Amino acid sequence: MKKKVILIIIFIAYLAVLLRITVFRSGFDFSNAFSGSEINLVPFADLVNVFIADKRAFIYLFFGNILWFAPFGFLLRRITGITAAKTMLLGLLLSLCIETMQFIFGTGVFEIDDLIPNTVGTLSGAVLSIKRE
Repeated sequence: MKKKVILIIIFIAYLAVLLRITVFRSGFDFSNAFSGSEINLVPFADLVNVFIADKRAFIYLFFGNILWFAPFGFLLRRITGITAAKTMLLGLLLSLCIETMQFIFGTGVFEIDDLIPNTVGTLSGAVLSIKRE
C-alpha cells in the first residue's frame, strides 16, 4: 500500500512536469488562446525536414517524445494494473489532450508527429512495467 502511494505521488509530479514542459511553458498566457496555432496532420513530414536539417534536433524531438512518455506507461500500469493495450490507449489520449491544449493556448503545434512517438513511449513504459517473476 505504501509503495502504491509513493507511485501515485511520483505519477502526479511527473504529469505536472510533463504539462509544464509541453503546454504551460514559459510565455504561457491565456490571452494567447487560438493565436498563432498550427496543425500538422501529415505524419513525419516535419520530422523528415528536421532530420535533413539537423540530426541532433531530430534525435531530441523523436526520441525525446518517446522518453518523456515512457514513465506515463510504466507508472500508470504499475498503479492500476491495466493491460498494456489500455495503457497505450490512455497514452494516446493524453498526447491528444496535450496537442489540443498546445493548439488552443498557442504554445505549440498540434502534430501527428508527436502523437506517434508519444504513444510508442507509453507502450514502451507499459511493457517495461511488467513484473518479472
